[in-house]
Amino acid sequence: MKAPSDLLRGTVEMLVLRTLSGGPRHGYGIARWIQETTDQAVVLEDGSLYPALYRMERQGWIDSEWRTSELGRRAKYYELTREGRARLAAETANWLAFSTAVSKVLRPLEGGA
Repeated sequence: MKAPSDLLRGTVEMLVLRTLSGGPRHGYGIARWIQETTDQAVVLEDGSLYPALYRMERQGWIDSEWRTSELGRRAKYYELTREGRARLAAETANWLAFSTAVSKVLRPLEGGA
């Protein structure tokens, strides 16, 4: 199952921030970690990932620097800022509250409806 693009659109930033909470990563590493962690249910394409990274950098939620990757190539690594950690905490709380509310609606009703 792939996540529908309209559902994914609103969660890309939160997923990236959560990924970076584990430490700095380059773009490919971010996408790979999310895909592996979700058992391939969420696949971030470059066209979604990189614009989100640029937006988050402009917002001050992440910083970046060029480093040498594990393959010996230059890669841009992204890292959470203090503002990014605060944003992640807020987005996580909002998402958990929202998903709990939606789950209540989706639960089978008593009486079979």
